[in-house]
Amino acid sequence: LHHHQSSQPSQVMKRRLVVLLFVLAGCLTGVTTAMAAGAADAKARMRERVSEIDRLKIAGNVGENNRGFLEVRKPADNAAAVVAAENKDRTELFNDTASRTGSTSDAVGRSFAKQIASASAPGVWIQGQDGEWRQKR
Repeated sequence: LHHHQSSQPSQVMKRRLVVLLFVLAGCLTGVTTAMAAGAADAKARMRERVSEIDRLKIAGNVGENNRGFLEVRKPADNAAAVVAAENKDRTELFNDTASRTGSTSDAVGRSFAKQIASASAPGVWIQGQDGEWRQKR
């Protein structure tokens, strides 16, 4: 009888653990789905912002840093607000990509920075891997 009583709590614990794992799995699935939806929303907002960002880049008001984010180089009326909104969406995208690929948000951002630097128009301010700012030729 004593043996039976000691195994009963472990069965209850196992059952609770299984239930807990299913609940966590459901939560994580929800989080992943929410992250994917958030990333899609972020991409849509970024697309809407492209022409304004391009205008600010060509004017020299903002530049692309080496971590995948915009930085204000020369203040303009709306530069800080546009940069803040864009960087928030980029952060969401970098986090989503990192979670899907097993990478880090920083690594994703640095990779994005290299792609943006190579695709940028001449005259756009780009921060090199050495931290120095240069206008793209």
